Amino acid sequence: MADVKRVVLAYSGGLDTSVILKWLQTTYGCEVVTFTADLGQGEELEPARKKAELLGIKPEHIFIEDVREEFVRDYVFPMFRANALYEGLYLLGTSIARPLIAKKQIEIARKVGGDAVSHGATGKGNDQVRFELSYYALEPEIKIIAPWREWDLRSREQLIAFAESHQIPIAKDKRGEAPFSVDANLLHSSSEGKVLEDPSVEAPEMVYMRTIAPEDAPDKATYITVDFEQGDAVAIDGETLSPAALLTRLNALGKENGIGRLDLVENRFVGMKSRGVYETPGGTILIAAHRGIESITLDRGAAHLKDELMPRYAELIYNGFWFSPEREMLQVLIDKSQEFVTGQVRLKLYKGNVAVVGRSSPYSLYNQDLVTFEEGAVAYDHRDAAGFIKLNALRLRTLANRDRKVGG
Repeated sequence: MADVKRVVLAYSGGLDTSVILKWLQTTYGCEVVTFTADLGQGEELEPARKKAELLGIKPEHIFIEDVREEFVRDYVFPMFRANALYEGLYLLGTSIARPLIAKKQIEIARKVGGDAVSHGATGKGNDQVRFELSYYALEPEIKIIAPWREWDLRSREQLIAFAESHQIPIAKDKRGEAPFSVDANLLHSSSEGKVLEDPSVEAPEMVYMRTIAPEDAPDKATYITVDFEQGDAVAIDGETLSPAALLTRLNALGKENGIGRLDLVENRFVGMKSRGVYETPGGTILIAAHRGIESITLDRGAAHLKDELMPRYAELIYNGFWFSPEREMLQVLIDKSQEFVTGQVRLKLYKGNVAVVGRSSPYSLYNQDLVTFEEGAVAYDHRDAAGFIKLNALRLRTLANRDRKVGG
């Protein structure tokens, strides 16, 4: 790709992407445009601007954007309408951020006349797949530069040596060997590598940054209410909040109560197993609340079909197919199911646990007269159950009669 003229780099301002920035300049002789997304990772982003300027990037080619509201509204919330969990546990915090970053890079490339995009994902992980599938889905002919698959820098020491040789500033805390790597956004934090590579060893407490230990959480339960409209959370304790503000509030509540820790060995799309430690405090509360409101507003058939489709939907996001037609088709079905998922859920937060303790909706399908042990006002003839059971037992009785004959 010697003909690359201008590349849009997903840039954090950290050691890796700063080295990538300079490497792109020296290897390809191209102009670099940086994009830094504020996804709620909790870091000051202005230093990224200053470092980019120091490395020769024109001010008009430095893009820093607060995408927290878009992230939660257009990516996190649609995913939570599906109750998506990868391999039954993982709330997909890293996976769901990648298509948004990729989309912004492509938009910037179109704006500035970029002919290539670049990212800092390694050649062993899932993120390279997520970024690049998204790039190609949005701009089929875009050129992609993945430095970790091209260069010969294979260790932290080599990265630091490259940085020093090109006068790239290195923070003091970046010179030592990092005990583990961290990725974070408003939905979660993800830690992996180094001290976490042996799955038989419990993760040290220093890994956890977004939650206090459950045993250190208050001895008194915290009760909250979450209001939903058509499947999306809109208020906490009666206060209407924007999507990002709502998730931020739930994160604080989850942190205080030690909620949302997950130690997982997962199957990467590229073929290997990896161990990650995730913290998703607000998301853990939100998915419990969403299931709570669905329990009274979704018909049994709709609810069970959603649960059957959910693993496929979650796998599509994990593997990087957010912009695929099959994910979009599933999204239409999921969103259709949420038309009457409106109401309020009451939750009890206590020492790492989330319990739904109340739920109400103007569209509730729960009928107390039907389920009461007392004789209710609704006509339900107990004798009807005999025929219902007998019809459902017909094939079982037929099988039993055949087996009895065969068995002699």
